[in-house]
Amino acid sequence: MRNSSNIAPSAEPSELPPAQPSTRHRTLALSGLAHALHDGYTDAIYVLLPVWRAEFGLDYVALALLRGLYAGAMAALQVPASWLADHMGGRAVLILGTLIAAAGYGLAGFSGGALGLCAALFLAGAGSSVQHPIASSAVSRAYGSAARGPLGTYNFSGDLGKAIIPAALAFGLSFAPWRPSLWLLALAGIVVAGLIAVSMPKIAPAPPPPAQRSAPPRGGNGFPLLLAIGVIDTGVRMGFLTFLPFLLQLKGASQPLIGTALALVFLGGAAGKLVCGWLAQRWGIVGVTLCTEGLTALMIAFAAFLPLAPLLALLPLLGLTLNGTSSVLYGTVPELAPADRTERAFAIFYTGVIGSGALSPLLFGAIGDQAGPVVATLGTAVAALVNLPLALALGPKLARQ
Repeated sequence: MRNSSNIAPSAEPSELPPAQPSTRHRTLALSGLAHALHDGYTDAIYVLLPVWRAEFGLDYVALALLRGLYAGAMAALQVPASWLADHMGGRAVLILGTLIAAAGYGLAGFSGGALGLCAALFLAGAGSSVQHPIASSAVSRAYGSAARGPLGTYNFSGDLGKAIIPAALAFGLSFAPWRPSLWLLALAGIVVAGLIAVSMPKIAPAPPPPAQRSAPPRGGNGFPLLLAIGVIDTGVRMGFLTFLPFLLQLKGASQPLIGTALALVFLGGAAGKLVCGWLAQRWGIVGVTLCTEGLTALMIAFAAFLPLAPLLALLPLLGLTLNGTSSVLYGTVPELAPADRTERAFAIFYTGVIGSGALSPLLFGAIGDQAGPVVATLGTAVAALVNLPLALALGPKLARQ
């Protein structure tokens, strides 16, 4: 039965009619390809950090700075990227950002030390900042009121990139030095930018703003609530994943088994991103969010106390609920944003969730230092429960659309 919160958006989110099927499919395919590339670029850094530590003698603070520069540039420039799209057009900015990200990886291959790597990774992060707001908006405008499921597919494509590109890089590093491997990554970015330039349909422009905004934007104050749920959901996910390896160690897991356990979580997470966006379209935003957040809190609590074997069996389902909420939330952004500000809304939303992903491990890490990994893990379960009343408060905002 359909939840009352899953009200189909009014015609306002896309005052232009939805695109033709072939145009929609190409938009989704190429937006997903861009998402896979840029998310793969983001996680490829984890593979490279040990290499750079050995090559340049960097300490852990310097390595954290390299990762932080990339993530910081990507988070901070989401909103400026949406402003740039207003003037240059979304497709042009997506092509330019992809080329800049590729150039950053290419320049990293020429770096002779930490300063060069810092500059190159900042450039790559700046280029990747354009992808989330622009590609998300492209899918949203192409599909109109039917965008929730496709946005879940788009979200899932990022997980594919996170799985494929770092694994391919790690495999390549066993045969070739790291510098040529980075140049190949840069070449992949150039190819993707070329495919977008040649094949991606023009992104529908934002409709002009109404001459007068006498009434509040659609959804009333729903967007701040949605953003708060997204920030907490991301914080729970990153905090739990930070402590999962230590939790597994306490239960006697070996290093290879810890890697397998993480893979089980990520596989379940990819399935959750793919499935939950479509479920929200059928069962309702609030109902699916309550289910995923409630089950996440319950299973994290189980994870803290279960023996190793049952925990391993639980991890795929935990990954599904841990990541599934994100597709529900991303698909709701265009429903709560004014029609002429979709890119801006996505940019603000991604800035919040990426910032939460960077800061939440510090918060839960402080808890872990004081009380241990089990208490810190249980803290993430409590944080997930905070989203239940927020989701209930969001329901009336959606119903008023």
